[in-house]
Amino acid sequence: MFKFTLGFSPCPNDTHIFYALTHGIVDTGDIPFAQAQIHDVETLNAMALRESLDVTKVSFYAYLKVREKYALLKTGGAMGRSCGPLIVSKKHIAPHQLKGKKIAVPGILTTAYLLTRLFEPEISDEQIIVMPFNDIMAAVRDGTADAGVIIHECRFTYHTYGLTEVIDLGMWWEKETALPVPLGCIIAKKSLGERTISKIEEFILQSVLYAKTHPAETLNYIKSHAAEMDDKVISDHIALYVNNYTENTGADGTAAFDKVIDFAKNRGLL
Repeated sequence: MFKFTLGFSPCPNDTHIFYALTHGIVDTGDIPFAQAQIHDVETLNAMALRESLDVTKVSFYAYLKVREKYALLKTGGAMGRSCGPLIVSKKHIAPHQLKGKKIAVPGILTTAYLLTRLFEPEISDEQIIVMPFNDIMAAVRDGTADAGVIIHECRFTYHTYGLTEVIDLGMWWEKETALPVPLGCIIAKKSLGERTISKIEEFILQSVLYAKTHPAETLNYIKSHAAEMDDKVISDHIALYVNNYTENTGADGTAAFDKVIDFAKNRGLL
C-alpha cells in the first residue's frame, strides 16, 4: 500500500508538533504515512529541491525555491516574534562590521542565511562557511569563523560558549516590517491534490493541538532526538517556536511571507 512520505527536523518544536501524527494518535484514514524521516533542516531543504518527500518541513527560503512544485501549508510552521536567528561572535563585532568577516551559517537554503544577506547585502559568498547548525557555536568559539548565525535551541545556550550577540536578525526584521519573521514552514507536493493537502493540513493541526494539551507525553520522544537535553531549554524552545502562528499563519503570516518575497527579489536572492 502506498504511504505518504513525511520529513521534519529533530528540533524540539518539530518533534513536539509531529508526535501525535507519528504515533498513531491522529487518525489519518485513507492517507497513511510512512515512518517519518528526521533530518536537520538543510538536509530537508535539499530533499525538497529533489522532490524526495511528499510532505516536509523546510526553511521558508527553501520553499521559495520549490514553490512551483510544493504548496505552503498554514499549519505546523515556525514563525513568530522575538524568535529569529542571532548572529554571535567571540570578539566584539558591531553589526556594520560583518562585511569581510568569516560567517558560519546553517545552510545556504535556510532563512537564517537569507536574513543575513537581507540585513547586510554586501556580505559575499566567499565569507560564508556552511556547517550543521549545532557546530556553529564551537566554530566561532574556536576561531574557525569570526561570527555565526545561530538558530533553534542555540539561542538559549550560546552564552555557555563565551559568545556575545552581534545582532538579533528577527528583531531587525520586525523593526523593518512590523511583521513576524517566517522561519520554517510545512509544504506538500501540489501533485497530491487540494483535497489530500487540505486533509494533511487538518492532521497536522490535530497533532499540534494534541501536543499542546499533552506536553509531558511528548517529552521522551523530543529528548530522543534533541541536541540539547536540558528540560528547561526544551521547554523554552517549544514555548518560543510553537505559538498561534503554528496553528494558523493568519493574515499577519501571509503578509510576512509576501514581504520576505519582496525583500528577496529586491536583493536578487530569488
